[in-house]
Formats: sequence, structure tokens, C-alpha cells
Amino acid sequence: MDKLSLIGLLFSIVAIIGGHMIEGGHLDALLQPAACLIVIGGTLGAVMLQSPFKIFRQGLVMLRWVFRPPKSDTKAVINQMTRWSGLARKEGLLSLENEIRTLRDPFAVKGLQLLVDGAEPLRLREVLEVELATFENQLKASAKIWESAAGYAPTIGILGAVLGLIHVMENLSDPSKLGAGIAVAFVATIYGVGSANLLFLPIAKKLLAYVADQVSVREMYVDGLVGIANGDNPRIIESRLQGYFA
Repeated sequence: MDKLSLIGLLFSIVAIIGGHMIEGGHLDALLQPAACLIVIGGTLGAVMLQSPFKIFRQGLVMLRWVFRPPKSDTKAVINQMTRWSGLARKEGLLSLENEIRTLRDPFAVKGLQLLVDGAEPLRLREVLEVELATFENQLKASAKIWESAAGYAPTIGILGAVLGLIHVMENLSDPSKLGAGIAVAFVATIYGVGSANLLFLPIAKKLLAYVADQVSVREMYVDGLVGIANGDNPRIIESRLQGYFA
């Protein structure tokens, strides 16, 4: 679990609520279901409208990465590539066929299968880079739904504020209803700006960082497999791959 994400989220919430209470405010003033419904519901609807279903669904699934990051063990990839390179030099490329059954990553399986089938290094790189580009674009588009939410939320918050003020204007003759309308107006703005800058935008940035890590691991596979296809020395392959996290 990424404890830093959890600590950061709790710290920001405690800091804002604590500052509000130090100034003499009450927690109840920030709890406005109507404002929450307007901001969160409106933002969610806007993101759904702009996103294809597949991208939207994957973006929601990727949300768990914030607290449980995907595995990207670069050292294990380097050791794996070095071992494959040594095995290929000693026993030939066909000796790597047994390694395919031990892999779980479809990208690694495809690359190693192409290598065993005798694909030329240039063709091997071309095929894998096309698949890598598709993988990267899809993950980035999914992560950016949270960036889009960060753009919509403040505007929806302002919309909630306007709706609250309309409610106030409609009830000027009844002072007992003015407080609720004004509260919704101001709290909706807080929800919009707060959710954008404390949740949606940080989530998007963290997910994009993890996407970059996933892409980097696959680039290592491409580089390593092409090196094996070229017959490079295992030490050269190992040294080149170490540059990815030097």
C-alpha cells in the first residue's frame, strides 16, 4: 500500500477542517448534501459525457493504483533479460521457448514468442513498439479522466453557488430559508475547488506517473529482446537496461 497517498489525503483534510474550526467555524457548516450532489454528480456526468465507456471504466479501475501501485520491478526484468541472453548464446533462441510458459505479462509473452520464432531485430522492435504505443495511449487517456474531472469540478461548484443564490433570491421574504441557500452557495464552491485540487488533480498526476513506470518496464523488454535478437553480450544488455533506473 502507498502510505504516502493515504497520509497526504488525511493531512490535507485535517489541515483544511482544522483551520476552519480554529477560525471559529463548525463542521456542520461544511456538510451540505445538496452542494455535494451538485458538484460530484455534475462532475461525474460531464466526465462520462466526454469519455468512451472503455476509457471511463478503466479510469475507475485504475483508481486503486493510488493506494495499491502496480508492480514494476525493473531489477527483476534486468535479471530476466540477462539470463535469457546468456541462455540464447549458449543454447540458441529455441531454448527460450520453455520460458514463455512461465510469463504472465502478455506483452512479454508476445515479445519472447516473436524472438523464438526468429523475427528480425528491426521487425521485432516495430511490432512491439506499436503495441507499446497503444498500451501507453490507452492508459494515459484513462488516467486523464481524473484530470478532466479536476477541470470541471470548480466550474460545477460555481454553478452550485449560482443555484444557491437563486434559492436565496426566491426566498428573500422568508429569512428562515436564507441561511440554507447561502450555505449551499458557498459550500458548493468549496467542494468544487477542493475536490479538484485535493483529489482529482493529484489522482491524475499520480496515475500518470505509474503509467510512465509501466511503459518504462515494457521499453526495457523491447530493448532487451532486440539486444538478444542482435546477439549482444549479456553484460552489454544488462548495462544498457540499468540506465532505465540509474
